[in-house]
Amino acid sequence: MLIKALLLFLLAFGQGVAGDMVLSEIAARLAKTPITQGDFHQQKQLKVLRKPLISTGSFTYHQSNGVIWKTLTPVVSLLLVNESKLLTGQGEQAVPAAFGKVFKAMLGGDLAALSDGFVITGTDQKTSWQLALIPKDEMLKKIISTMVLSGDTELRDLEIREAGGNVTRITFDNITHPERLSDEQEADFERLSP
Repeated sequence: MLIKALLLFLLAFGQGVAGDMVLSEIAARLAKTPITQGDFHQQKQLKVLRKPLISTGSFTYHQSNGVIWKTLTPVVSLLLVNESKLLTGQGEQAVPAAFGKVFKAMLGGDLAALSDGFVITGTDQKTSWQLALIPKDEMLKKIISTMVLSGDTELRDLEIREAGGNVTRITFDNITHPERLSDEQEADFERLSP
């Protein structure tokens, strides 16, 4: 679900004007390290369902290698992505080079890159911040009405409001910045190597 939203996000990437001072102030507060990892809890509320679809898992962002997105419940799945490949249980797909930039912007603390494809408004308070991103691309506006990011020194919450009324909310917890990848993470990233 997240990957579909991020692929749609790419449609708007690279088509706009730079953000404002709030964006640069927030970006300055974000932790920027080569490795970020943690857990996620995702709720997808579909208009046609009374209860949200819920999934949980873990993620690892590595500045050079890409992202590992492991869903643990309700069904175990693995997504690996870098700037040129997206690898899932269904196989490998080529991705636009900008795809990795989306993950870097959101998980690596490079929020200034978001201003290319979105009109950004936000608030920066002493202990927290929030950004609302409205797509500039007309086609993307038909799919995503708004993305809301919030956090402190990390991205803590991402909400994707679809034009059709569906809403995806992702909460990031237990975020750490280890000095090196684990052997398992190294092996996962090896699968993305040419």
